[in-house]
Amino acid sequence: MAETGNLDAAFAAAKLAGVSVSRETAGRLALYVALLRKWNPVKNLVAASTLDEIWTRHIADSLQLLLHAPTARVWVDLGSGGGLPALVIAAALADIPGASVHCVESKLGKAAFLREAARQMRVPVTVHADRIETVIGRWPTSIKPDVVSARALAALPKLLSLASPLLKTGAVGLFPKGQDVGSELTEAAKYWKLDYITVPSATDRSGHIVTIRSAVFLPT
Repeated sequence: MAETGNLDAAFAAAKLAGVSVSRETAGRLALYVALLRKWNPVKNLVAASTLDEIWTRHIADSLQLLLHAPTARVWVDLGSGGGLPALVIAAALADIPGASVHCVESKLGKAAFLREAARQMRVPVTVHADRIETVIGRWPTSIKPDVVSARALAALPKLLSLASPLLKTGAVGLFPKGQDVGSELTEAAKYWKLDYITVPSATDRSGHIVTIRSAVFLPT
């Protein structure tokens, strides 16, 4: 049972993100934070310096992505690391029939954490412990992602290269970005014809959420 203080922190993070969560979701988020704190000294899941701001910097920051794909049920998260945003999204979608979150993480230690956290949280998560290019290259046509996400993984041109096979199937790209978002978009536009929008982050005054509706590679 999650402690009341942790539940209050979960509800506060959701409010900051602009989303509503159930008590069950708040409990899952509280459990996730507890597991992240427990495993972090060994697995280096997030920067230790960010743990004091975990509810705002990590949880609320991840939850806000739900606003940009409110009907999405199948998510693919690239380079999931410690589960941000993947396990946060899974916590919010756990009670929705047909919802699933796929975590792609090549580092076996982090993949082990993702599996154990998902098991304890009882969330609909599948962990693919391999390189992104390998997993996406053999992605089954029977699974149609609604969203492909990545947080703090790579610059936008690289992200588009990794995500493009799923974007071609109709998935929307959701990529939180920092203050360099403008230069990343300018660089990406040299190689890709993009249909996108950007909105300010709800948790970071210098951050933005980039939503990629389509990306077509430009011939050289």
